[in-house]
Amino acid sequence: MASKDAAGPSMLEKFTRSGQHRGMKKQISVVLAVTAVALLGGCAMFEQTGQSALVGTWTNSLGTVWAIKADGTFDVDLKHHGRRDAWGTYTVQGDQVTLHRTGGAKPKGCEGPGVYQFKRTDDTLQFTLVSDQCKLRRKNVLQPWTPWKKN
Repeated sequence: MASKDAAGPSMLEKFTRSGQHRGMKKQISVVLAVTAVALLGGCAMFEQTGQSALVGTWTNSLGTVWAIKADGTFDVDLKHHGRRDAWGTYTVQGDQVTLHRTGGAKPKGCEGPGVYQFKRTDDTLQFTLVSDQCKLRRKNVLQPWTPWKKN
């Protein structure tokens, strides 16, 4: 019977000695790194939905500050003076929000609710009109909103 040494090194031993495994390890590492970056980058692009997507303090290009709270209420500073000018409640169903003014400024035609579809991607909150008779609310809500940073 031939000894193990007489048969020569196994395929695994030859592969290990040749150094070919190092190149393969490097390729696997690169593939894993690219996959991780793609997954993490993709997470930042996901849209947020539901009530949690709305909660925060937002501002638009008109300078309006809108504080949307987790308890289903909101405050609006239209005059940029650090005090609320209007306030109300909101409800969310899927990607649709219904806004009800309960106090403060009451322009003509703003008695009823405003209904909008919303979409939040990263740090941008955008609304699409479903129905709203209030011109001032439409003018503000339909602007793109970004997180408000107190000066």
